[in-house]
Amino acid sequence: MTDKAPGHPRVAVRRPQRADARRNFDALLQAARQAFAEHGTDASLEDIARRAGVGIGTLYRNFPTRQDLFDSVYVGEVEELCRAADELAGLPPWEALVAWLRRFVGYIGTKRALYESLNRDSDMIRSCREALYAAGEPLLARAQETGYARSDIGFDDLLRMIAGITGIGYADDAQRERVLGVALDGLRARPSGG
Repeated sequence: MTDKAPGHPRVAVRRPQRADARRNFDALLQAARQAFAEHGTDASLEDIARRAGVGIGTLYRNFPTRQDLFDSVYVGEVEELCRAADELAGLPPWEALVAWLRRFVGYIGTKRALYESLNRDSDMIRSCREALYAAGEPLLARAQETGYARSDIGFDDLLRMIAGITGIGYADDAQRERVLGVALDGLRARPSGG
């Protein structure tokens, strides 16, 4: 499930070769992501197939077991985060980091929904973690090197902070956004002497 890209490891979901089969595969992943976020890992596979606009046979051809679907959804989320880091790298350092962290918030939601179903000691999870760090660490480093982000925080610290903030319950999305904004403001570098 891992292929190498220049500069850092990558993870990738193995998609079918034919365009129509790829569309079905991607629709199933998207539908599963939504269903797992709404109903947890007990979400109905029939509901996932219906949401994707395909038959249950198509789901099973692509994902012979429920675990295959869990793993593919998880790897797909990590793959999207890695791709986002590459796409955002051209933005100014602070904007790139904050935009990536906001996408990371969505990943945390999916990871929590699948957490009990993932083998956290597997090579796949280790590869995903390596790819995630390889993609995101340079964004923090660039924000730190240019003086936009505090230099006394590591990438692991940052991810744990964001995961902790997004993991608790809020009255509504606006409250979660305010709390996340305060945390991100705390990440900003402060001018010395002021």
